[in-house]
Amino acid sequence: MSVESSVLLKWYADTARDLPWRRDGVSAWQILMSEIMLQQTPVVRVAPIWEEWVRRWPVPSAMAASSQAEVLRAWGKLGYPRRALRLHECSRVLAEQHGDVVPDDVDTLLGLPGIGSYTARAVACFAYGRRVPVVDTNVRRVVARAVHGAAEPGNPSNTRDLADVSALLPRTRERAATFSAALMELGALICTARTPDCEQCPLPNCAWVVAGKPAHTGPPKKVQKFAGTDRQVRGKLMAVLRESHHPVERARLDVVWLIDPGQRDRALHSLLVDGLVEQTADGLFALAGEGGDQR
Repeated sequence: MSVESSVLLKWYADTARDLPWRRDGVSAWQILMSEIMLQQTPVVRVAPIWEEWVRRWPVPSAMAASSQAEVLRAWGKLGYPRRALRLHECSRVLAEQHGDVVPDDVDTLLGLPGIGSYTARAVACFAYGRRVPVVDTNVRRVVARAVHGAAEPGNPSNTRDLADVSALLPRTRERAATFSAALMELGALICTARTPDCEQCPLPNCAWVVAGKPAHTGPPKKVQKFAGTDRQVRGKLMAVLRESHHPVERARLDVVWLIDPGQRDRALHSLLVDGLVEQTADGLFALAGEGGDQR
């Protein structure tokens, strides 16, 4: 079986969400920012911050002129703040080596800081209309069900996943780029992980439905927790530093997590290792770029 492109494209034209980064006039740099932000973060949280970033840093050189700490503060509570640091690093490379323009080919994009396989292809596709397969979790799930008849995709395989999606792409560049967006939209809204709405699915044929919707037979998927994890502690520590424009004493960080001092120390150490936090020569702590003379 396959995914009928004409049917999916019509469904997308009729029902696609009006997301700000899909509108006319959005640059490749602004699409790149949205793709970095959307990794493991819901659209509803990303949209207002992305719009603020577009106003503040409309081109890479504008972000490159800002400090790491400014970018980390603007990142707020999006989570996984290393993405913000890598994007800041990427902005410098774009400004200095690419004339403030995001490249339009996958190979060059892959050479930029913080740009992986998915992001490179997403930017080439959605910003420049390149006919390249774009594979995220939603796309893998749709292909697993509609094409392979499986409830859930197997372990990720860049070679296999890209080949699967490439085989589905329409021949023309414009239709292929829109098809990639539509496939992703279908997985995000209809063919969801826990409660797929098959009644609303536009696809006339789905191998999983034809097979009687067999249950997933592999090991259960791990549910990501947040409460009580190192990620939560890291977020609390970062919040203190974002709110202060000067290095702070260790005592101000210690009080954010009294439940497990060992976990707090481990989280702080990981922030230092990741380059998100700096320690000054006199033992204070600050966001990256605000530590002054460090040890």
